[in-house]
Amino acid sequence: MRELQNKTFPIKSTLNCGTKLLDLSVPKVMAILNVTPDSFYDGGKYTNVNQALTRAELHINAGADIIDIGAVSTRPTSKMISESEELERLIPAIKAIQERFPDIIISADTFRSSVAIKAAEVGATMINDISGGTMDDDMFRAIADLQLPYVMMHIQGTPQTMQDNPIYDSVVDDVFRFFLLRINRLKMMGVKDIILDFGFGFGKTLEHNYELLHKMNKFNSLGYPILAGLSRKSMINKILGIQASHALNGTSALNMIALLNGAKILRVHDVKEAKECIQLANLNHLTS
Repeated sequence: MRELQNKTFPIKSTLNCGTKLLDLSVPKVMAILNVTPDSFYDGGKYTNVNQALTRAELHINAGADIIDIGAVSTRPTSKMISESEELERLIPAIKAIQERFPDIIISADTFRSSVAIKAAEVGATMINDISGGTMDDDMFRAIADLQLPYVMMHIQGTPQTMQDNPIYDSVVDDVFRFFLLRINRLKMMGVKDIILDFGFGFGKTLEHNYELLHKMNKFNSLGYPILAGLSRKSMINKILGIQASHALNGTSALNMIALLNGAKILRVHDVKEAKECIQLANLNHLTS
């Protein structure tokens, strides 16, 4: 395991998003759009289609490459909602944004295979699954049938239980093994476009989060791009003694660490600042 982690292999640099090709030779920004009443930072702000369209336009004008639309809050201890309620929130937002902004890549943030399928039918060309297929046994088959890029996140437990008492033998080795086993399953099913997300804050202590962040480059041996979802999370707020509303500077600092350690997609609430991080990190790469 450790020998594999220490090797470096070419990382997949393009993703086939339906009719669009996403080039990751320069890292990209995934903008968060929560159409929920209770997400940890922006819950309740974009719960109708007009609000969602306005927010999407702001993200796109700031330079977003992907709009990630989620209709279920997955903050710790969040309340689970039904599939029908998730669809009622998610599908109108995807349809409206796809119609207004046909060139943008839309990601559907869902752990339900049935929702992923319906989202793809109305314009989503990427699926972002916080459970990495652990909360719906049919998700991998749906992804294989859809042939869309799949963000596979690591989580220990569920959003309702994940922070009760997360324990690992070695968080880096355990997460690496999780990805390795599930990548092999997806490859056998014909899935080609996989993105890895460590799931910062999802069943992890502060120490676990920072160990994964600083050892991110060990995952390059898997050969798939890494998405860093650090935006305004408690791993920033608890260290600095601040609220999420004041965590933009901390987010930028951790995004830069992630970029320097190989992240190819930043999932953020604040697009302009993330684009600036990418511009500066890329300049460092070009001149090093």
